[in-house]
Amino acid sequence: MGMLVPLSHLMTGQKAEIGQLMGRPDNVRRLAEMGLRDGTAVEMLRPGSPCIIRLDGQRICIRANELLSVLVRPGAVA
Repeated sequence: MGMLVPLSHLMTGQKAEIGQLMGRPDNVRRLAEMGLRDGTAVEMLRPGSPCIIRLDGQRICIRANELLSVLVRPGAVA
């Protein structure tokens, strides 16, 4: 598979697949409850802090400290 990078490294319009969630168990659980799970496709709509991503047809806003916990494979989705 592709190399994992922090979600914050994606540029506007870039798509990726979530590869790993890292951090405290309560933070990882909360991100998973939002739909951020291994294998899920995401698209960066607006980078920065907070950033906006598209996930399962929904727009989700995430603060920078949470971005460090989400590792993705850029270009891994069609």
